[in-house]
Parts: sequence; structure tokens; C-alpha cells
Amino acid sequence: MIRYPIAIEPGDENTAWGVVAPDLPGCFSAGDTLDEAIDNAKEAIELWLETVLDDEGKVPKPGLLGDHRSNPEFDGWLWAVVEVNPSLVSTRTVRLNVSLPESLVYRIDAYASAHHLTRSGFLAKAALNEMAENAL
Repeated sequence: MIRYPIAIEPGDENTAWGVVAPDLPGCFSAGDTLDEAIDNAKEAIELWLETVLDDEGKVPKPGLLGDHRSNPEFDGWLWAVVEVNPSLVSTRTVRLNVSLPESLVYRIDAYASAHHLTRSGFLAKAALNEMAENAL
């Protein structure tokens, strides 16, 4: 697991608990309770990482919790660590076996070739487009 430190600004009955992931610029979240704030931070981190990878950006490595705790910007904040599955940020190619009708494979190959893509490249692009259009 990859462990990203999070800084948590305490909330109260009128204010949500704020969360910042110092290693991921612009990645923040909140929750009405401490537990909810931590759960929401995990979701925010995963979405941040997904967005960076979709934009072909570089995923920063997590910093050390001790180094972040000494940052005066977070005086009085609580600290926790969010674990992220390393496969989420992996760009390693994985071979998989899929079954499709032969006529569809023919159409995919023709389209991919006409657009200077490989079959795998086309299927990956189609999957990303479909997920982006139908994001929950």
C-alpha cells in the first residue's frame, strides 16, 4: 500500500473537519465527523491520482509524516495516513484476455488502424471515455 499523510483541521458542531493532502497540491476534503473526514480524504486522494494519471501527469511520492508535522502551516491540526492501493497509480501494462464477437474485433481493428491506434490503445481510450461520460 502507498500511504499518504493527511492533515486534519478539527471541526466542531458548526464546522466540518477539513482535510488536506500536503503531497498532492489542491487535494482537500472535509467531513462532518473525524471518521467521515478521513474516509472522504481517501476518496479525494484516489480521484486526485486518477485525474493526474488521466492527464498523463506525474504522481508525487508521499512525504514523511514527521516532515509534514513540522510545517507551521498545520499547527494544531491532527494527522493521519490514508492507504491507497498501488495498482491505482501503476502505469504498468497488464495483459488480459477478453472475448468479443469476431465481427466486433474486425471493426475495432479497422477503426484503430484508421486512427493510428493499436487495438489495445483503442480499447483503453474507449474505456476511459466511457468512464468519464458516465462517472458516478
